[in-house]
Amino acid sequence: MSRDPVVEQALSILACQVREADALVSPDAARDYVQLRLADRAHEVFACLFLDVQNRVIEFQEMFRGTLTQTSVYPREVVIEALACQASAVILAHNHPSGSSEPSRADEMLTQTLKTALGLVDVRVLDHLIVTRSNVFSFAERGLL
Repeated sequence: MSRDPVVEQALSILACQVREADALVSPDAARDYVQLRLADRAHEVFACLFLDVQNRVIEFQEMFRGTLTQTSVYPREVVIEALACQASAVILAHNHPSGSSEPSRADEMLTQTLKTALGLVDVRVLDHLIVTRSNVFSFAERGLL
């Protein structure tokens, strides 16, 4: 998919900020980066920001692609990628093409399932972000983690 050159430049700048910053100290950079990456998609995409022990981004990875209203996410695959990246923590993210950033019950259950699965291999889930063009919902900020 071809993006606007301005969006590409913004992504490049935010990617540098996200890599160089402590993800916990700079949540806005991570949110903006994820929003630019996922908000304009016409279908759901589930992605992970894999973080090192100091919460710096190791890698942003789009893990699963779905339909307009849902994506199948396989916890085993997320755990495998977290281990392959030698991640200490992860920020989960997916978009809602519908425009509503409110989590569904399925989103809440998935978050808890991933938190449990990743916890078994000592990988912390710091947040789960739901992205739309105009808003980003944070599970951590709402106390849902």
